[in-house]
Amino acid sequence: MKALLRPRVKTVVLAALVILLAIVPLLGNMYYTSVLIVIGIHAMVAVGLCLLIGYTGQVSLGHAAFYGLGAYIAAVLSTTYHINPWLAMVLAVAATAVFAFAIGFPIFRLRGNYLAMATLGLGIIIWILFREVEGVTGGQVGFSNIAAPSIGGFAFTSDFRFYYLVWGFCLAVMVACQNIVNSRIGRAMRAIRDSESASQSLGISSVLVKSKILALSAACAALAGSLYAYYVGFIDPGPFGFLFSVRLVVMAVVGGLASIWGAIFGAATVRLMTEFLHPFGDIDVVLFGLILIVVMILSPQGVTRGLADLWRRVSRRLVRQAR
Repeated sequence: MKALLRPRVKTVVLAALVILLAIVPLLGNMYYTSVLIVIGIHAMVAVGLCLLIGYTGQVSLGHAAFYGLGAYIAAVLSTTYHINPWLAMVLAVAATAVFAFAIGFPIFRLRGNYLAMATLGLGIIIWILFREVEGVTGGQVGFSNIAAPSIGGFAFTSDFRFYYLVWGFCLAVMVACQNIVNSRIGRAMRAIRDSESASQSLGISSVLVKSKILALSAACAALAGSLYAYYVGFIDPGPFGFLFSVRLVVMAVVGGLASIWGAIFGAATVRLMTEFLHPFGDIDVVLFGLILIVVMILSPQGVTRGLADLWRRVSRRLVRQAR
């Protein structure tokens, strides 16, 4: 009976989420619509990070670099070289994924703190390139007049239109990642996370699997980055630095490192907190650090998993009392 109820509950929750997302823009508040667009973009990056950290057990402190690569490649190709924005987005995702797959082989020779430092260094190097290669990226001045995507004469130039575009991509990414987790490669990912030595004894090439997941995770980030560039119409190196990588880790942790759909909750929590704390300057960085500490101590599987476990315990207690 429980096995039948769980898929049904997930279906109901997913249907409720889709209905809620469809209704929100109709309320007419463009500020809320804009915030939800950013949440959808960040959720795509966070779910890719969940695949890498939560399911494969590999730490990344430089994921903002892949987000920035997607944004800059799509922006440069569509604006400077006048390539169709849709094709530019595909090329940005593909190029970022190939780059991540290639660097995965040397990086994943490292483990633990050394792996974390390597990803941190990679993120810093790419961020510096965004700043210094002024002839391509615009440097600290930024890159402006980014072309917006369109279908025929229907251009995604308003928040209302872009909202449905972003969340359509976001839900598609979530479903695709959930299917990957439930597939053969998903089982290989969990085996590597639980015991890399044991997985290798079963014939699993851990470096190859980890490189593939890094490429997939980078592709999710690049897709989100290209959508961000099209939505804002202007990009500079600021949003792609180390602090955003920290925020991404917080999103993944809060939503649940091994939870695909929890990434939406994590992205929403961090984004809303950032909006609320914006008048107080950089205090949000300190708060995010405290959140990481508290969540990892009280609920290592994430807030969403913790709430689900609490709900199950309360339900069982109510059932026992009813008997």
